[in-house]
Amino acid sequence: MAVAVWDSLENTPGYAAITELLERLFGDKVADAMRAPFVLGYIQVLRSLFTDAGVSSVQIETHEGIARFPSISSWIYTDIKGWTLADLIDDAQYQLLLQEAESELQRFVTSEGTVAFRLPAHIVTAIKA
Repeated sequence: MAVAVWDSLENTPGYAAITELLERLFGDKVADAMRAPFVLGYIQVLRSLFTDAGVSSVQIETHEGIARFPSISSWIYTDIKGWTLADLIDDAQYQLLLQEAESELQRFVTSEGTVAFRLPAHIVTAIKA
């Protein structure tokens, strides 16, 4: 079998930054929704899930990737309106987030004006006996 999961939030600086922003603006519930895809990113925890289930020959490789967006506003739209957070914040909150993100997330804007940051993933391969 093969399974892919995102690395931990700590190793994914763009999503760590947006999670901190969400927590500051809207609290833990909204921030936790952004944290959710990264909770399996800790290799030892991930490995134990498989070995505890009786899966042998577990191999985990980390693959480096780059998240890319045309702009901060497109990044925010994709990850808020196009995902589970769409129902957690209203239109006024979304506008506040956009405004704050334009200044808070500038460090991820490239010289070309696009957004780019590390987005590593773990690929687990294993055999269940």
